[in-house]
Amino acid sequence: MWDWNTLFIEGQDISAENAATLDVISPANGKIVGRVGAASAQDVDRAVVAARCAFESGPWPAMSGAQRGALLLKLAELVEREAQALGDMDAHSIGRPAIETQMLDLPNAIATFRYYAGWADKLEGRVVPTAGYFGRQTHSFVTREPVGVIGMIVPWNTPLMILAWKLAPALAVGCTCVIKPAEQTPFSALRLAQLVREAGFPDGVVNVVPGLGGIAGSALSEHPDVDKISFTGSPETGAVIMRAATGNFKRVALELGGKSPQILCEDADLDAAVQGCAMGLFFNQGQVCAAGTRILVHRSLVARFTEAFAAAAGAVTVGDPTSGQVQMGSLAGKGQFERVDRYVQGGLAAGARMVTGGAFAQDQGYFYRPTVFDSVTDDMAIVSEEIFGPVGCIIPFDSDEEAIARANGTKYGLAATLWTKDVSRALGLAKQVRAGAVSVNGWATIDPALPWGGFKTSGIGRELGISGIEACTEEKVTTLVL
Repeated sequence: MWDWNTLFIEGQDISAENAATLDVISPANGKIVGRVGAASAQDVDRAVVAARCAFESGPWPAMSGAQRGALLLKLAELVEREAQALGDMDAHSIGRPAIETQMLDLPNAIATFRYYAGWADKLEGRVVPTAGYFGRQTHSFVTREPVGVIGMIVPWNTPLMILAWKLAPALAVGCTCVIKPAEQTPFSALRLAQLVREAGFPDGVVNVVPGLGGIAGSALSEHPDVDKISFTGSPETGAVIMRAATGNFKRVALELGGKSPQILCEDADLDAAVQGCAMGLFFNQGQVCAAGTRILVHRSLVARFTEAFAAAAGAVTVGDPTSGQVQMGSLAGKGQFERVDRYVQGGLAAGARMVTGGAFAQDQGYFYRPTVFDSVTDDMAIVSEEIFGPVGCIIPFDSDEEAIARANGTKYGLAATLWTKDVSRALGLAKQVRAGAVSVNGWATIDPALPWGGFKTSGIGRELGISGIEACTEEKVTTLVL
């Protein structure tokens, strides 16, 4: 068990107000895996005050970019040292096989800290020529300055990786942070904060307030001394955060999920597409914002693809995620299980055909088999709404125009995958897809250097790449009248 019973504020592990705590229960077996402090609104205020003081009057503002970069490199080394433990914390908290966190989450998080360490001393401005000022010459230049105190609300599905996406650029440019991890997965954020302290960051630069979203998350979103909120989660919660942010017109960055298409053209490598689509749909029990849940297949391939994909789905072993033989663990909890099953039953009632899958009976835990439907229509909820589970639909198409129309026929626009051997065709289709990231012949080709975010209901703003730097800074114009 991971028993912290604390928050992390101004470099210290401290108890929450009234010593309130929160149990973390594994959805795979119903056992308590640990306990953390449960932050109140007053605790959040303490954390924001610490972050504000560190930003305005501590040693942090006086540090050079090179110094911040060195600290980020040290932090990356410490995360790499603790990779196994950090991955286990996240995996056990949501019933996920630990191999997944070691395969994607931790390597990406470490790479992200190193990538932004390189940016820390490269924040350049620019000189802008103007027509002058009432006949006098001027010298005008633009600089980038840190936005200030950033509140970071982190999801439970890939918590450490997404926290790194938010934290690394903020630290690189000189912002300070208050992190509210998901109540299901608070341990890695608290351990990361201890590593921040070990690396030598000044106290108050990074603060962590685990707790309930309706209490700690709301207090952070509404706080008048927070300059920006960065949130990853559902569109419904994103809308609440946007409304809360209007109190002081704080900036918001929202990554809000998707209903991503995977398009298989008639020239696709079928074997590669089957394996790639399976990864895109079933990774992390399908609990991924970019999950490729709508598989659009050229009609000439539908029969062969459906047979092969059903076989691949049926071969996935589901069960105790601590077993080395299991490829898929449990869903994140009872509520998530009921949500997934409600969509599946609704799809059956609407006339869709379940090719394979369904609930997986266990005495304890919330398990669901990889589930695939065909004979669907675009107006079915299983086709149009984000399920956030291992459930996808095979949809035939006859032309590229039809594939694009159906791919774009959603309120979301986070990611898309194209399967074709024709480079010209791939580029043409990619240009037409309304999505923030398009991968060709591979699902979710994420990298710290590549901006990540979506169109439409999938959110506002971008993380990663130089976009991550720009999202954590404000432009300032200075003009000298000569």
